[in-house]
Amino acid sequence: KLPVFIRGIYKMKNAVGREIPEEILKLTGKEPFAGSYAKHMAEYQAATHKVAPVIDPHYSKVVDSIEDVLKKCGIKDGMTLSFHHHFREGDYVVNMVMEAVHKMGIKDLTICATSLGKAQNAIVPMIEDGTITNIQASGVRGKIGEAISNGKLKGLAIMRSHGGRVRAIESGETHIDISFIGAPTADDMGNCRAIGSQNGADCGVLGYAAIDAQYADKVVVVTDTLVPFPNVPASIDMTNVDYVVKVDAIGDPTKIATGAAKPTTDQRKLLMAKYAADFMVHTPWYKDGFIYQTGVGGASIASTKFLADHLRKDNIHIGVAMGGIAQAICELQHEGLIEKIADTQDFDMASIEDIKTNPNHYEITTSQYADPFNKGAYVNKLDYVILGALEVDTHFNVNVVVGSDGVITGAQGGHPDTAAGAKCTIVIAPLLQGRIPAICTECTTVTTPGETVDVVVTDYGIAINPRRQDIIDAVKDTDLPICTIEELRDTAYKMVGTPDPVQFGDRIVGIIEARDGSVMDVVRQVKKAEF
Repeated sequence: KLPVFIRGIYKMKNAVGREIPEEILKLTGKEPFAGSYAKHMAEYQAATHKVAPVIDPHYSKVVDSIEDVLKKCGIKDGMTLSFHHHFREGDYVVNMVMEAVHKMGIKDLTICATSLGKAQNAIVPMIEDGTITNIQASGVRGKIGEAISNGKLKGLAIMRSHGGRVRAIESGETHIDISFIGAPTADDMGNCRAIGSQNGADCGVLGYAAIDAQYADKVVVVTDTLVPFPNVPASIDMTNVDYVVKVDAIGDPTKIATGAAKPTTDQRKLLMAKYAADFMVHTPWYKDGFIYQTGVGGASIASTKFLADHLRKDNIHIGVAMGGIAQAICELQHEGLIEKIADTQDFDMASIEDIKTNPNHYEITTSQYADPFNKGAYVNKLDYVILGALEVDTHFNVNVVVGSDGVITGAQGGHPDTAAGAKCTIVIAPLLQGRIPAICTECTTVTTPGETVDVVVTDYGIAINPRRQDIIDAVKDTDLPICTIEELRDTAYKMVGTPDPVQFGDRIVGIIEARDGSVMDVVRQVKKAEF
């Protein structure tokens, strides 16, 4: 694409039509997004990390406190620290570590987390005072998102998909100095499991943290339960762990099923969930053994329950259900409607309990699940994925990170990864989010490109991407409420009017990274409303 010159700054237009300033490309060393499969089979050299070998059998990895382990790890200004979010809104580890770091006066840190949310609101003052100057995450919610959107982060926020984060670490683009892994149980050598906490603080799996353990210079396991050696089968292996710290508590598992992961009772969302399930049965991949995933949104999770009615009637079985797992998936497997569950994270206590005893419910790492730069990920085998959205535009591009007010309020998660891999990607979005059209001419920010989105289900109808003539032909003789994406947009605009564009300032506070590391979009500082 040729650059365009706007207000004195060269901007490159990428494959989804977003203009990426040259200054950002130079700052990050990245390229504009060129398409979801542009880097297929492009070889690269994987990164490496430092290893301090444990040879003396009398050496102990167990350290008394977070402060002591920070000193042993050589914490200093400018380092990159990593964390996982398997406890979601019940996580204690990030705040615990960062409070100790702050007391030591360390500055200019990069936080590389799988995701950040309301549980980590306590780190906002550390963003404001320069303790934290860069953030890399799937996304951010709560006061952290507000702080970034209002320009309080001195550096840049990079939002990556789950698979994109793995790619960044293993390619060496992101180098982790110290990784902190909250684990329900560990032995004195660092073998970790996601179950068995004496405080009941189990999270089911630790797949997000596997890549951190493999590539970080120092790996610190933080647990509330030390158990006898060997703690096996281990999610995180002792050969990758430098230190173990026992604390009073690492998280509250009752807060896993909150926020986006909470099941819905909203009748409008339930209607859309039913539409999605009814749509699937008319497509070519609805046959015995299909591979399936739902996203974290309430309507996406609810679609599984409606799909179950069709499975029973048609004597169809799901071969593998994958990704984030909730109770509904576990119940279907117990009923015999699902053969295997490939689990990257657990959304509720029922799924955590299920993986403890169910041999056909097994853990996979985020690399196995969604990494675009390994030799083949689970997402590439998906037949269907059902996802949510904040906005969908008339090119089928999806926004799941930036709200209608311009504030960062969500996370990519596995959204772009699964959309790129699935044979049929179904996005569920209400026509209106409050008084704001969710189906619009142009998304505020693009996180998932329209070339990978096949179907958009709303409470006012179902639109199919014109690229997918095969799907259009499959459902043309059904009684489903099929319409065009433009008709949905027009209906929304007639109901509430054409929305005014969000007012942004000039400063770029974040980038939306495509899963291959190129730049999908930029996020600018929100502009104060002018009256």
